[in-house]
Amino acid sequence: MRLFMQTQAAGAEAPRYYQIVLEQDLLGGWMLFREWGQQGSRASSKRELFLERDAAILAFERARDAQLKRGFQVMFSQGFDGRRAN
Repeated sequence: MRLFMQTQAAGAEAPRYYQIVLEQDLLGGWMLFREWGQQGSRASSKRELFLERDAAILAFERARDAQLKRGFQVMFSQGFDGRRAN
């Protein structure tokens, strides 16, 4: 699953973005990768590993919901199966 969100541009300042990616690794675990920053500048990132899919999806949803509350808007989503992700 992949989700790309960003804020509205404020004046001359470039918009901020937040990307969340959830992938299964070769050993059956799950990696949640988050990347954020301002368009055109350095980015920050964080990786988390999960053994169970449900825990990984819950972390994905919490990260998504936290950014939506901060005013980010979904620009692109890929791979949502409709199981739990909105």
